Amino acid sequence: MKDSVYCIATTLEQAEAIVLNLKQQGFTADAISALLPDKRGSKDFAHEHNTKAPEGATAGGVAGLGVGAAVGWLAGIGALAIPGLGPFIAAGPIMAALGGAAVGGAAGGLIGGLVGLGMPEYEAKRYDAKVRAGNILISVHVETSEQRSLAKDIFKNHGAEDIASASEAKPS
Repeated sequence: MKDSVYCIATTLEQAEAIVLNLKQQGFTADAISALLPDKRGSKDFAHEHNTKAPEGATAGGVAGLGVGAAVGWLAGIGALAIPGLGPFIAAGPIMAALGGAAVGGAAGGLIGGLVGLGMPEYEAKRYDAKVRAGNILISVHVETSEQRSLAKDIFKNHGAEDIASASEAKPS
Protein backbone atom coordinates (compact mmCIF):
# COMPACT_ATOMS: atom_id res chain seq x y z
CA MET A 1 0.00 0.00 0.00
CA LYS A 2 1.22 3.46 -0.84
CA ASP A 3 -1.38 6.07 0.00
CA SER A 4 -1.47 9.71 0.97
CA VAL A 5 -3.65 11.48 3.47
CA TYR A 6 -4.46 15.13 2.78
CA CYS A 7 -5.87 18.05 4.73
CA ILE A 8 -6.26 21.80 4.67
CA ALA A 9 -4.83 23.99 7.43
CA THR A 10 -6.17 27.53 7.60
CA THR A 11 -3.18 29.13 9.36
CA LEU A 12 0.58 28.68 9.37
CA GLU A 13 0.42 28.00 13.12
CA GLN A 14 -2.05 25.16 12.57
CA ALA A 15 0.13 23.75 9.76
CA GLU A 16 3.21 23.92 12.00
CA ALA A 17 1.42 22.06 14.80
CA ILE A 18 0.25 19.35 12.38
CA VAL A 19 3.71 18.86 10.84
CA LEU A 20 5.36 18.80 14.27
CA ASN A 21 2.86 16.19 15.50
CA LEU A 22 3.43 14.05 12.38
CA LYS A 23 7.19 14.26 13.01
CA GLN A 24 6.73 13.30 16.67
CA GLN A 25 4.69 10.25 15.58
CA GLY A 26 7.53 9.00 13.37
CA PHE A 27 6.59 10.26 9.90
CA THR A 28 9.75 11.22 7.99
CA ALA A 29 10.54 14.60 6.46
CA ASP A 30 10.35 13.15 2.96
CA ALA A 31 6.91 11.60 3.60
CA ILE A 32 5.24 14.91 4.46
CA SER A 33 4.35 17.62 1.95
CA ALA A 34 3.15 21.16 2.49
CA LEU A 35 2.01 23.77 0.01
CA LEU A 36 1.36 27.30 1.16
CA PRO A 37 0.95 30.70 -0.42
CA ASP A 38 4.17 32.73 -0.39
CA LYS A 39 3.08 35.70 1.71
CA ARG A 40 6.50 37.21 2.32
CA GLY A 41 6.08 40.89 2.95
CA SER A 42 2.66 40.48 4.54
CA LYS A 43 1.93 41.12 8.19
CA ASP A 44 1.62 37.37 8.83
CA PHE A 45 5.37 36.96 8.67
CA ALA A 46 6.50 40.31 10.07
CA HIS A 47 8.51 38.54 12.79
CA GLU A 48 10.64 36.86 10.09
CA HIS A 49 11.81 40.10 8.48
CA ASN A 50 15.04 40.18 10.50
CA THR A 51 16.50 37.60 8.09
CA LYS A 52 18.52 38.70 5.12
CA ALA A 53 17.79 35.59 3.07
CA PRO A 54 17.77 36.25 -0.67
CA GLU A 55 14.60 35.84 -2.65
CA GLY A 56 14.16 32.27 -3.84
CA ALA A 57 15.82 30.95 -0.69
CA THR A 58 16.19 27.18 -0.52
CA ALA A 59 16.57 24.74 2.36
CA GLY A 60 19.41 26.73 3.92
CA GLY A 61 17.27 29.82 4.34
CA VAL A 62 13.85 28.59 5.38
CA ALA A 63 13.42 31.50 7.79
CA GLY A 64 13.58 33.74 4.74
CA LEU A 65 10.62 31.82 3.32
CA GLY A 66 8.50 32.89 6.27
CA VAL A 67 7.83 29.35 7.46
CA GLY A 68 8.38 27.98 10.93
CA ALA A 69 10.78 25.31 12.08
CA ALA A 70 8.45 22.36 11.56
CA VAL A 71 7.60 23.20 7.95
CA GLY A 72 11.25 24.17 7.41
CA TRP A 73 12.26 20.65 8.53
CA LEU A 74 10.53 19.11 5.51
CA ALA A 75 12.57 17.80 2.58
CA GLY A 76 13.09 19.80 -0.59
CA ILE A 77 11.55 23.09 0.51
CA GLY A 78 11.61 25.99 -1.89
CA ALA A 79 9.68 28.73 -3.57
CA LEU A 80 8.01 28.20 -6.92
CA ALA A 81 5.51 29.95 -9.14
CA ILE A 82 2.52 27.90 -10.21
CA PRO A 83 1.02 29.11 -13.50
CA GLY A 84 -2.27 30.87 -12.82
CA LEU A 85 -1.74 30.69 -9.04
CA GLY A 86 1.32 32.77 -8.32
CA PRO A 87 4.10 32.35 -5.75
CA PHE A 88 4.03 29.36 -3.41
CA ILE A 89 6.28 27.61 -0.95
CA ALA A 90 6.31 23.85 -1.38
CA ALA A 91 8.07 21.10 0.57
CA GLY A 92 8.27 17.34 0.37
CA PRO A 93 7.16 15.09 -2.50
CA ILE A 94 4.64 17.70 -3.66
CA MET A 95 7.59 20.01 -4.50
CA ALA A 96 8.89 17.57 -7.13
CA ALA A 97 5.43 16.96 -8.58
CA LEU A 98 4.58 20.65 -8.78
CA GLY A 99 8.07 21.65 -9.84
CA GLY A 100 7.67 19.45 -12.91
CA ALA A 101 4.17 20.75 -13.57
CA ALA A 102 5.25 24.37 -13.08
CA VAL A 103 8.35 24.04 -15.25
CA GLY A 104 6.42 22.24 -17.97
CA GLY A 105 3.66 24.86 -17.85
CA ALA A 106 1.22 21.98 -17.49
CA ALA A 107 -2.42 22.86 -17.77
CA GLY A 108 -3.94 23.04 -14.35
CA GLY A 109 -0.65 23.58 -12.51
CA LEU A 110 -1.61 22.52 -8.99
CA ILE A 111 -4.46 20.24 -10.13
CA GLY A 112 -2.15 18.42 -12.53
CA GLY A 113 0.51 17.99 -9.85
CA LEU A 114 -1.99 16.62 -7.33
CA VAL A 115 -3.50 14.22 -9.85
CA GLY A 116 0.06 13.11 -10.65
CA LEU A 117 0.48 12.27 -6.96
CA GLY A 118 -2.57 10.01 -7.18
CA MET A 119 -5.34 12.32 -6.02
CA PRO A 120 -8.68 12.01 -7.83
CA GLU A 121 -9.27 15.01 -10.08
CA TYR A 122 -12.44 16.14 -8.28
CA GLU A 123 -10.53 16.32 -4.97
CA ALA A 124 -7.56 18.03 -6.63
CA LYS A 125 -9.94 20.74 -7.89
CA ARG A 126 -11.38 21.20 -4.39
CA TYR A 127 -7.90 21.51 -2.84
CA ASP A 128 -6.85 23.87 -5.65
CA ALA A 129 -9.74 26.18 -4.72
CA LYS A 130 -8.81 26.03 -1.01
CA VAL A 131 -5.16 26.82 -1.72
CA ARG A 132 -6.17 29.68 -4.04
CA ALA A 133 -8.15 31.06 -1.10
CA GLY A 134 -4.94 31.20 0.95
CA ASN A 135 -5.12 27.92 2.87
CA ILE A 136 -2.29 25.43 3.35
CA LEU A 137 -2.36 21.92 1.86
CA ILE A 138 -0.63 19.23 3.90
CA SER A 139 -0.21 15.64 2.78
CA VAL A 140 1.58 12.65 4.25
CA HIS A 141 2.59 9.40 2.55
CA VAL A 142 1.48 6.37 4.54
CA GLU A 143 2.59 2.76 4.18
CA THR A 144 -0.01 1.01 6.36
CA SER A 145 -3.66 1.38 7.35
CA GLU A 146 -2.43 2.16 10.89
CA GLN A 147 -0.37 5.07 9.57
CA ARG A 148 -3.36 6.26 7.55
CA SER A 149 -5.55 6.25 10.66
CA LEU A 150 -2.84 7.97 12.71
CA ALA A 151 -2.40 10.73 10.12
CA LYS A 152 -6.17 11.31 9.92
CA ASP A 153 -6.37 11.45 13.73
CA ILE A 154 -3.55 14.01 13.88
CA PHE A 155 -5.30 16.14 11.24
CA LYS A 156 -8.62 15.89 13.13
CA ASN A 157 -7.01 16.66 16.49
CA HIS A 158 -5.61 19.90 15.09
CA GLY A 159 -8.91 20.96 13.53
CA ALA A 160 -7.79 20.50 9.92
CA GLU A 161 -10.43 20.69 7.19
CA ASP A 162 -11.13 18.59 4.10
CA ILE A 163 -9.36 15.47 5.35
CA ALA A 164 -9.14 12.80 2.64
CA SER A 165 -6.93 9.97 1.48
CA ALA A 166 -5.98 8.69 -1.94
CA SER A 167 -4.00 5.81 -3.39
CA GLU A 168 -1.00 6.97 -5.33
CA ALA A 169 -0.49 6.24 -8.97
CA LYS A 170 1.68 3.16 -9.29
CA PRO A 171 5.00 3.86 -11.00
CA SER A 172 5.06 2.40 -14.49
